[in-house]
Parts: sequence; C-alpha cells; structure tokens
Amino acid sequence: MDQMTTSRTIIPGTFQVSQDDITGQIGLIWQQTKAPLIVPVLKVMVVLCLAMSIMLFVEKVYMVIVIVFVKLLGRKPEKRYKWESMKDDVELGNSAYPMVLVQIPMYNEKEVYQLSIGAACGLSWPADRIIIQVLDDSTDPAIKTLVELECQRWANKGINIKYETRDNRNGYKAGALKEGMKHSYVKQCDYVAIFDADFQPEPDFLWRTIPFLVNNPEIALVQARWKFVNSDECLMTRMQEMSLDYHFIVEQEVGSSTYAFFGFNGTAGVWRISALNEAGGWKDRTTVEDMDLAVRASLKGWKFVYVSDLKVKNELPSTFKAYRYQQHRWSCGPANLFRKMAMEIIRNRKVSLWKKFYVIYSFFFVRKIVAHLVTFVFYCVVLPATVFVPEVEVPKWGAVYIPSTITLLNAIGTPRSLHLVIFWILFENVMSLHRTKATFIGLLEAGRVNEWVVTEKLGDALKTKLGPKAPRKPRIRIGERLYLLELAVGAYLFFCGCYDLAFGKNRYFIFLFLQSIAFFIASVGYVGTFVPTS
Repeated sequence: MDQMTTSRTIIPGTFQVSQDDITGQIGLIWQQTKAPLIVPVLKVMVVLCLAMSIMLFVEKVYMVIVIVFVKLLGRKPEKRYKWESMKDDVELGNSAYPMVLVQIPMYNEKEVYQLSIGAACGLSWPADRIIIQVLDDSTDPAIKTLVELECQRWANKGINIKYETRDNRNGYKAGALKEGMKHSYVKQCDYVAIFDADFQPEPDFLWRTIPFLVNNPEIALVQARWKFVNSDECLMTRMQEMSLDYHFIVEQEVGSSTYAFFGFNGTAGVWRISALNEAGGWKDRTTVEDMDLAVRASLKGWKFVYVSDLKVKNELPSTFKAYRYQQHRWSCGPANLFRKMAMEIIRNRKVSLWKKFYVIYSFFFVRKIVAHLVTFVFYCVVLPATVFVPEVEVPKWGAVYIPSTITLLNAIGTPRSLHLVIFWILFENVMSLHRTKATFIGLLEAGRVNEWVVTEKLGDALKTKLGPKAPRKPRIRIGERLYLLELAVGAYLFFCGCYDLAFGKNRYFIFLFLQSIAFFIASVGYVGTFVPTS
C-alpha cells in the first residue's frame, strides 16, 4: 500500500520537473540567442524601417507642397495646354470631328452591363464619328446572350455599336483590348476611350477630353478622375474612398503637373491610337497592363494629362473577398512591372534624367514597394517585436511623429472621413499584409504573379436582394470566410500586447490590442458588405 502511494507521489513530481526543465531550456536558448543574434537583427530591421519611413515621409510632404502650389497658381490643365472646344465646320460637316472608338471590356458582368453600355451609348458626339465596341469575354452563356441583346437594342436605335467575342481569355483584359484593336473598322479611328464595365461617363465626357488630344500633338493620354457611387455602402468602402481620393487628388495631379507622367488607371481615359501603337500596344506580361502601357508610352516621349474636374462614376468593391483579390493584383502587378522595366527605364535616352528618377524612385520604388513594406513589416512585425527586446529602442519620431504626419497627409483628400482616420489606419495595416505578400510575389515572379480575378461588381443587385428595409442577417459560414494569415498576425499582435502590458515599458499595448482586433475581425471575414445567398 505504501509503495503504491509512493509511486503516485513520484510520477506527478517527475512530470512537474520536466515541465520546469522545458521552460528553463527555452529561457536559456532565448538568453543565449538574444544578445548575439536577435538584438543585432532587430536593430538592423529598425534602421531599415526607419529609413523607409523617412523616404515615404519625404515623398508625402513633397507631393503635398506641389499640390498646394498647383492650387495656389491655378494651374488647371486647360491653362497648361491648348484647349479649345470643338466647333462645327459648315464645309466639312461631321468629318471635322475625329473618329472615336469606345471600348468596354467585360467578363460576366450581369449586374452592371446595362449601366456601362447605356452610358457609353449616351455619350454626346456626332453619331457617325463614334463606334461603341463591347468586348465580351463572358464564360456564362446566359450573360453573353443578355449582353448581346443589349447591344442589339442600342443598334436598333441607330447607335454604331459592335459586339465582339473571342474563343479564349488569353491575356485577360489586355488580351481583349488588343484583340479589339485588330478589327478593320478601328483603322479609321483616331482616339480610343476605355471604360470598365461599372463605369458610367457623363454625356459630355468626349467634349471635355478630345480637345486636349486634337490641339496638343504631344499628348497621348487624357485621364479622368473616379467618382464612387457606393462609397457609403459600408465602412470598408469609406476606407477605400480615403485611399483612392488621395491617389487621384494628390498622386495623379502631381504626376500630371510636374512630369506629365502618371499611371493610367485602366479606365475612364482616352488614348491617342497612334501613341498606343508606337508604345507597342497592349501587353499581358503583368496584371497591370494599363500601367505597363503608360510607362512604355512615356519612354517614347509622350505626355499625359490628368483632368481632376472630370469625374466618372464607378463602383468600389464592397465585399472583402473582392477587395483582397483586387489589392493583390494592384500590388503584385506594379512590383513585377518594376522588375521587368527598371533597366529599360534607366537605359532610355528619350526622356530626361529627372523624369527617369521620378518614375523609378517615386512612382515605383517608394509608392509601389516601400509604402507596402514599411506599413506591414514595421508596424505589424518589427515594432511589436521590440516589446520582447528592451535593448532595441525605436525613437519617438519614428514610432509616432512620422506615422501620424503621413496619416494626416493621406487623409486630407477626404475631409468628410477625418473622424474615421483611426479605423482607416487599422484597416490599411490589415491590408498591408496582402499588399506586402503580393509585392514579394511580383518582385520574385513567384506563385500567383499572373493571377487575375475580375473584381466582383454588385450594381443594384444588393439593394434588390435586401429590399429597402430588409435586415442584413446573412448566414455566416465561418469555414468559408476564415483567413488564416490575418488570424496568425492577429494572434501575434495580441501576444505582443499582453507581454507589453505585463512586462514591457514601451506602452505599445493599446495600439497592439486595437490592431490585433482589426486582424481578428478580418480573419473571420466580418468586413465589408454581406451578400445574402438567397
């Protein structure tokens, strides 16, 4: 009996000792690797991140200074370039007007095809000087039939509209646009306006853009601004509006005003067809065929004009899944294009050294690579890690002042959403995870580098399904909406916050807890609009 009692006493004791041994060994390993390995590596990472923060900070301040001068001097594009409204010619008649091709690429756009085709057919321009070309890559036979019937309906009204399809989807949007330019009737056109399937230009769009191209032979592209019809759909669309407003109000304006170069947005723009052809036409080597074309045309010496006062209505992705796919494409594509074209830009002899520096450093390196890396690596990985290593300090100007200034400069584009700036910071940090991953994929040409998933548009479908007063109570299937990367980063940040609260001196735990909650919310897909399945 005594022996049995003794054995029961020894076994638990033995287990407890082994647990203490394991804990002690982990602590010993941590102490042995901390000073010679972890501290130096973390210090290097902090220095690199601070350097990238400074680069981004200088870029933001510089662009805002330029915008202030542009606004104060009233340097509208109509004043910087020759612009005269198109006038009737009694002798020449309508032949005095250039022939314009309007391209609408689409893919299974059931919810918005009528809006885009109707808006394009409603453009005010001499009827015999415009061709509407619908490039339908739809794989759903029912949707193809609907689109074709819509085109036929407008044709019966006297609109010169062409419905074009192809046997494959090679090259995706770039392939469709390239194929569309091969038709014989395109040869008679001087300019091509491009609108994605959810874009709805106002009737006077061509009257306001074509004069730039007619009166200024050095201009290849006229780009309009985007106006978001569903920015109030949910909090996620408000966040997108803040980011995109800054892009259009600041980045595009600076590029147009100072260097006559900016990235074509792929839609709501008009190209001079001769410039498009001289640049080599559409290429599908990356997922940013629009940016690719713009860079190549710029290297040929062509100039671009951005007209901020001209707005074209369109739709923001309002589901988290659609937005993630879009951001992957928008982040991976530029990084991959930078890899492919960096040396070509450096060797080019047609553009100035200053313009080449702007394209390589500001346009590509800082905005398309550094901005993503520093947002995720610094604020979601390195800064939280410093709570475990008090030997590594991040100066207050790098941890607080610079990020705060950058945030405020980004938010000025959307004054109505200034009160949402905290949510915007947290959401942007969550999305920086995917942007950083996509950037590395693009730079390394790995995995999903050429993945193209068309951004889902809902049009009026959501209102129809929900009804004016229907409650949003979708059936939540966690298994279908669980994002493991967000979950892992959220857990890491939460652990860092707990450690900092218990043992740390940095007082980062408030930020770490808030950011971890944002990652957790995204990890279960509780972001954006929920679309009922029935």
